[in-house]
Amino acid sequence: MSILRRIFPLLLTVALLCACVQMPNAPQDVLPSTTPQPTAAPAATPETSPTPTPEPTVAPAMATATSNATKDAPQIKDPTTWDDNAAETLAGLKTQFSAYGLTLDAKEGCPYLLAVNNAGGVVTVYAVDSATKKYAVPFMAMVCSGGMDTPTGYFSTPVDYSWRLLMGPSYGQYATRIYDSYLFHSVPYYSQHKDDVEYDEFNLLGTRASLGCIRLAVVDVKWIYDNCPLGTPVIIYNDADDPGPMGKPGTIYTDPDDEDKRGWDPTDPDPVNPWDDSFESGTAIRSRTRRTMDSSAATPRITKSRRPQSHRFAVALRFCGYKYCVIFPSLSRRFGDAAGQVDRRGGRMDDGHHVDLDRCVKPELLRTSERHFFNVGHIRPTKR
Repeated sequence: MSILRRIFPLLLTVALLCACVQMPNAPQDVLPSTTPQPTAAPAATPETSPTPTPEPTVAPAMATATSNATKDAPQIKDPTTWDDNAAETLAGLKTQFSAYGLTLDAKEGCPYLLAVNNAGGVVTVYAVDSATKKYAVPFMAMVCSGGMDTPTGYFSTPVDYSWRLLMGPSYGQYATRIYDSYLFHSVPYYSQHKDDVEYDEFNLLGTRASLGCIRLAVVDVKWIYDNCPLGTPVIIYNDADDPGPMGKPGTIYTDPDDEDKRGWDPTDPDPVNPWDDSFESGTAIRSRTRRTMDSSAATPRITKSRRPQSHRFAVALRFCGYKYCVIFPSLSRRFGDAAGQVDRRGGRMDDGHHVDLDRCVKPELLRTSERHFFNVGHIRPTKR
């Protein structure tokens, strides 16, 4: 009994230990299974790609050079080549026209040089290089129409007119004389009204279509009229293979059957113009560096006093050894109907605006109120 008492605690301890040990074949406690959650892939670090070299672009204003070209598409050269192209073109022109006095040195008061490629149908505007003080920077290219009789050479503008009587008779807006009877002007109008343009002639812009003058869309010829002071140098040359350093702008088509719009130049800024306002910017190719033209910065224009429409009768006479033409009012339609015209020199144009006012030898006589004196040798219609 005493032995039993001694081993009983030992047996009890062994029994308790066996109860705590799980037998190999005993069922195991089953834990609730959990659906394995997909492990989120680590966010991929975006690869830093090298910044692409930007494609050559042009000023935002040049977007219309393409969108407005509803007839002929523009031929725009790579803008990164414009400066080199200009240097090559101007070097050739300097050689060709050095005998005419062309030097490319910037002319005081004249920020631009106008280079007319008659055969190519383009007027390229060159600005002054601030470092060299020479005309060298391609600034703008405008589509134009010259003619087979357009002269070549180096000139400077002597006079301009808001309207000009042309051969036909017809009329041109924003005319600037280049030489003799050759001018920059708009596409001809049947009459002196902005809604009476010769629309068939408008569709010929970019080709040799004139009788010798340089025709441009209103927006372009007005730019010359507003921003190129009298005395601006002009080169006229022929290069059918190369339109110019910037290329050749496109053209706008006007439908001859559209009686509402065909009489208007699409680029005319007149608020009555039925064309969409987007066409007012035209199709010119503009450089990135083109400055915004503030109207106040343009050459001041003389206020035109609108006088009653009248017509003049011309009488030739000699005065102090010079041969003149005195134009009297109200006797003849021979000299056109541009009442109120003045040139930028201040000479009153009235109805004799077709007379070559730049050839007047006595400018002080232009101030007379009832008659005007002109060199009678230049009373002839201007080419169109």
